[in-house]
Amino acid sequence: MIKRINREALRKRRHLRVRKKVFGTPERPRLCVYRSEKHIYAQIIDDTAGHTIVSASTLDKELKDSLAKTWNKTAAREVGKLIGKRALEKGIQTVVFDRGGFKYHGRVKELAEGAREAGLKF
Repeated sequence: MIKRINREALRKRRHLRVRKKVFGTPERPRLCVYRSEKHIYAQIIDDTAGHTIVSASTLDKELKDSLAKTWNKTAAREVGKLIGKRALEKGIQTVVFDRGGFKYHGRVKELAEGAREAGLKF
């Protein structure tokens, strides 16, 4: 009998593999990305305290009205710019990037480039 594993379970497995190596500290917190079919979410997390410092998504009031679609690359880049701006306001300049088990391609890559454009270093 062949054991079938769905796509989400494979992503979670990859995410655990990445999380073994990536850890956010107060000096260099973790930028975590989650991508659903219609939206993209980003959080900056301090893993030592277990707190989310900054978050942004396509559901934010600032972005939701201005975006035509919430599931494309331009929306992901805007979320990256927004989280970068909010992080700099909190005094965070460098982060560790956690792609959440997703490929560094498409919307995840656009979010990262938007955050870099806003001034975050990783």
